[in-house]
Amino acid sequence: MNSLPNSDNPIIKRVLIVGGGTAGWLTAGLLAKRLNCATNDAVEVSLVESDRIPILGVGEGTWPTIRSTLHTLDIDETEFIRECDATFKQGSEFVNWVNTPKDGERSSYHHPLSSVFHSAYDFNLAAYWLLKKKSSGIKYDQAVASQAHMCDANRAPKKITTPAYSAIQNYSYHLDAGKFARFMQKHCVENLGVRHIVADVLSAEIDDTGDISCVQTEQKGQLDADFFIDCTGSKALLIGEVLGVEYTSLKGTIFNDTALAAHVPYAHEQENIATHTIATAHESGWTWDIGLSERRGVGFVYSSAYTNDSEAEKQLRSYIGKRSEEISIRKIKFESGYREKFWHKNCLAIGMSAAFIEPLEASAIFLVEAAVNMLTDQFPTTRSDMDYVARQYNSIYRLRWDKTVDFVKLHYCISKRRDHVYWIDNCAKSTIPDSLQAKLEHWRTHLPSKYDFDYAFEPFVLDSYLFVLYGMEYETDITSGAHRYTDWQRADAMFADISGTVEKLKQELPQQRTLIDQVKQHGFSRI
Repeated sequence: MNSLPNSDNPIIKRVLIVGGGTAGWLTAGLLAKRLNCATNDAVEVSLVESDRIPILGVGEGTWPTIRSTLHTLDIDETEFIRECDATFKQGSEFVNWVNTPKDGERSSYHHPLSSVFHSAYDFNLAAYWLLKKKSSGIKYDQAVASQAHMCDANRAPKKITTPAYSAIQNYSYHLDAGKFARFMQKHCVENLGVRHIVADVLSAEIDDTGDISCVQTEQKGQLDADFFIDCTGSKALLIGEVLGVEYTSLKGTIFNDTALAAHVPYAHEQENIATHTIATAHESGWTWDIGLSERRGVGFVYSSAYTNDSEAEKQLRSYIGKRSEEISIRKIKFESGYREKFWHKNCLAIGMSAAFIEPLEASAIFLVEAAVNMLTDQFPTTRSDMDYVARQYNSIYRLRWDKTVDFVKLHYCISKRRDHVYWIDNCAKSTIPDSLQAKLEHWRTHLPSKYDFDYAFEPFVLDSYLFVLYGMEYETDITSGAHRYTDWQRADAMFADISGTVEKLKQELPQQRTLIDQVKQHGFSRI
C-alpha cells in the first residue's frame, strides 16, 4: 500500500479529544508535548468537554510513572503538590485480606513501590526467605523491603532538600482527581498549545469509509478532525455509541460494581497523613483510605450481587467512625470490562471508555499514561499508517489489560477468608482466569521467577506478585529443590543491609505531614 499522503490518504494534522477529566487532560498534555504542538505547522490538539459534567473529586492513587510524566510536561513538583492536594504514596497496605479477623485483631502486609536494594529479576530473595521464614518469623515485606518499614513508621520518601522528582525511597502520589484535572487543563492550555473547547457533544458523523468525520456540539456547532480520542468515560460516546465497539464485562471474574465515596476531614491540622493507600477487607467488599493534605478520601467497594447499598453504607460509616453521620456519601456505579477494540477506524478510546477495572492497585492513571505513550511513540503520519498502528496498539493494550485482570484477581482468589459467600465465590476456580490458575498451580512447588513474566509490557512485574503472594501467605514448597539455593552469604548480607538501612532511614526521613507542610511553605529545588 502506498503510504505517501494524497487526497485519499490525508496527513493526520488535527486531533480532537472528546471528554476531559484526568484521562482527557493527561492525553492532551502528553500528545501536545511529545508532538511539539506549540510550534507552527505541527499537529493540532484540541479538547472538547462539557461544563455541565462534574468531575468526581475522589482521592486517587498513582504509580511512580506519574513522576516522569509530570516532569516531561514541565510541571513543577511543588506547584503540583500545592494545587492538587497531593501527598506522597509509597505503596499499599492490605489489611485483613489473608484471614477473617477475630476479636478485633488486625493483620496486614504491604505492597511497596520498591525494595530499593534489588529486584527479584536479578537476585530472588524470596527463595531464601521461604527456606528460613519459620525460624526467622519475619514477614516477607519486612524482610526484603525497607519501604514497608517506612510506611509503618509513617516516614516520607524524601527530604525537603531532595530535588524535585528525585527520591530516597521510590514514590508516586495520592491526589485529588478533580483538582488535578483543573490543574492539567490550565497547564495544557497556557503552556502546551492545547485548544480548549467548552461545549456539549451531541453526536458524531461517519463518512463512507466508516471513519468519524466530525462531531456536532450544542454550543460550537461542527468540529472536524482527522483523528478522534474518546475520553468520555463509561459513556463511551464515540467508541461505543457511534462506532458500536462492544464492551466485554468481567463481572464473572471481578465482582465489584459499586463504590461509595466520602471526603473525611482530619481531626486536627497536624494529624498524621498515611504514606500509603490503606485497603481493608470486609465481609463483602473493601475500603480504600487515601490521605491527602487537606482531608482523607475514603470509600467502600463492593458487588451489588452480594450486598445492598444500605448495608454497604453502614460498613463505610462504621469504618469512618466518629462523626460519620455528618459526612455525605456519593455512590459511583461501574462495570469492570474492556472494549473488543480500543482503537477502531480513526478513533482511540483512552481511560474508562476503553477499559476499567475496580480501584484496587490504582492502575487507572498508569494505563492512561501507558496508552498515550504508545500513541505518541507510533503516532500515524497519514490515514493509511493508522491501520497498522491500531493493530499493534490493540494487541499490546489487550495484553496489558489481561495481565492487570490477573493481578487484581490474585488478591481475592488466594484469600483464606470464608466469612461470606463473596469470598467463597471469589476463590472458586470458575471465576479465576486460566492464565492465573496455571501460574498458581506451578507456584505451589516452584518459586515465581522472571521467566513467568516474559512480556515487555507487563504492568505488574515479578516483585509485585511476590509481595502479594507471600503477604497473603501463599504456600510454596521448595524444600525438595533447596539445594539449588547456595548463595546464602549474599542473601544474609542483603537481609542485614535492609535491616540496617531501615534504622538509618527512620532517623533521616521526616514524617509525611512534616514534609508536606515544608513543601507548601518552601518548595523543592528544581532539577
